Amino acid sequence: MISTAIPINENFRLEALKSLDILDTASEKEFDDITALANYICDTKVALISLVDKDRQWFKSTYGLSDKTCQTPRNNSLCSHAILNPSTHLIIKDTREDERFNKDIIRLEDTPVIFYAGFPLVDKDGFALGTLCVMDSEPRELSQKQIESLNALARQVIILFELTKKNNDLEKIQSKLKKRNQSLREFARVISHDLKMPLANIVTTTDLLKLLLSDKLDEESKEYFEYIKASSFSMSGYISDVLAHYESETLVNKKAEKFRLNQLLQEIVDLLSIKPDFTIHFPENDPELNCNRSVLKQIFFNLIGNSIKYNDKEEIVIYVENFADEKFDYFRIIDNGMGIPEDKLDTIFELFGTANTVDRSGNKGNGIGLSTVKKLIEKLGGFIKVTSEEKVYTAFDFAIKKM
Repeated sequence: MISTAIPINENFRLEALKSLDILDTASEKEFDDITALANYICDTKVALISLVDKDRQWFKSTYGLSDKTCQTPRNNSLCSHAILNPSTHLIIKDTREDERFNKDIIRLEDTPVIFYAGFPLVDKDGFALGTLCVMDSEPRELSQKQIESLNALARQVIILFELTKKNNDLEKIQSKLKKRNQSLREFARVISHDLKMPLANIVTTTDLLKLLLSDKLDEESKEYFEYIKASSFSMSGYISDVLAHYESETLVNKKAEKFRLNQLLQEIVDLLSIKPDFTIHFPENDPELNCNRSVLKQIFFNLIGNSIKYNDKEEIVIYVENFADEKFDYFRIIDNGMGIPEDKLDTIFELFGTANTVDRSGNKGNGIGLSTVKKLIEKLGGFIKVTSEEKVYTAFDFAIKKM
C-alpha cells in the first residue's frame, strides 16, 4: 500500500484546487483530446488528468479506463507523490522495484500499474493541483521528446483549467446582471406608472388654472404656466424613454415575421403625426423582410423621430434606403437636419450621452433613445454607425443579421 503523501502547502493547494470549480464536473472533449494525445505519444495503456483532492484523486479525463472509474482513494495514489515536487515530473520505470510502492501491487480496474509517469499540473501560483499521467502494465521508459511533449500537454491542461474558470465566472456575472436588469426593468415600470399620472395631473391643472385666471394673468405669468407644462411633458418623455430602454429585452424575445418595410415606415409616420412641412422618401424596392418586426419598428421610430426633432430647416427631408447581402439587411436614414458636432459622434450612443444641442422645440435630449437603438441592433446581431456634417446632414447606417 502506498503511504499518503502530503505537500507542505497542502491547505493552500486544496483551496486553489477548489477555486477552479472543476471537481466532479462532466467530461469535456478538450481534456479528452489531451489524454488521447498523451496516450498516443507514449503508446501506454492508460492516460489520465488526475486532480488530487483531500481524500481522493479525481479524474477529469481518462483514456484506457471505463467510464465507471472516475476516482480512487488518495492513500493508494501515485499522483499524490508526483505533486510533492511541482518543479519536475515523476517517472517510475517499475513500481515493483521502488521501495515506496513495492509492498503491494498497484491496480487500476484489476490492471497492474508497473510503469508510471506523472507531470504536475502547476497553476500560476505554483500549486500542483494534480497530474497529467500515463501508465502501463509493464516496465517502460520515456524518450526526451516524449517527456517534453507531456510537459507541454500538462501546461495546456492548466490553460484549459483557467479558461474554464473564467467562463464559469462570466456565467455567474451574467446571471447576476440578468437578475439586476430584471429588477431595473420592474423598477422602471413602477416608476413610469407612479410618476406619469401625477405629471398628467400637473398638465391638466396647469391648463385649467390658465383658463380660469386668463383675465388676471400678464404675459410673464402665462409664460410660467407654459414652462410648467413643457417641463411636465419633458419629464414624461424622459420616463417613457427610460422604460423603453429597460423593456427592450422584451422586444428582442419576440419571434421573426415577414412584412413589407414601407408598410412599417408608414405606420411610424402615422404615429409621429408628421406635419405638412415634412417629406420622407421610402425605399423604391419596398423589400420584404423576415425579422423581429417590433424591434425594427422601435429602431426606426427613434431614428426618424430624432431626424424630425433635431432639424432646423423649414422643410424636413428624410431618405430611408435599404439593401441586403447574404448575411445582413442594411438600412440608412439620412436627413437634412442640424447635424452632430464631430467631437460628439463617438459618444451619442452611450447611455445619457448627448450632442449638447436643443431640438426643434428648444428642448434638450436625455441621451437614452440612441443608446436603446444601439442596444436593440446589437441584440439582433447587427451594428450601427453615424456620419454627420453640422448644418448639413446626419446619416445613420445600421445592419441587422438575417434570420
